[in-house]
Amino acid sequence: MAIAEVTVIPIGTGSTSLSDYVAQMQKVLKTQKGITYELTSMSTIIEGSLDDVFTAIAALHEAPFLSGAKRVSTSVKIDDRRDKPSSSHQKLRSVAEKLSGTATGNVTELNPNPGLKS
Repeated sequence: MAIAEVTVIPIGTGSTSLSDYVAQMQKVLKTQKGITYELTSMSTIIEGSLDDVFTAIAALHEAPFLSGAKRVSTSVKIDDRRDKPSSSHQKLRSVAEKLSGTATGNVTELNPNPGLKS
């Protein structure tokens, strides 16, 4: 299964607010088959077969144009692991286990300023 981090930025919209575009793109994702997705504060994580993920990315890229944007910049990072099943949640669980000491190895929490919560 492929995991993609996607950021779509409409350019020249006349406003610094992009939440209307983000909301529209989330509606577009609801119509996509074969994927799961999660909105974060900076991007959207999409999981599924590589073909389904690429189809969803193309639909996301097109959405701002359909809402009137004249230019769109889309950034994509893809993690396509094929040696064993993988998911975004599995990756986070693996790190959490290492931080809590339940996994083998010696992992120290990296927070250079302990007064700040990460």
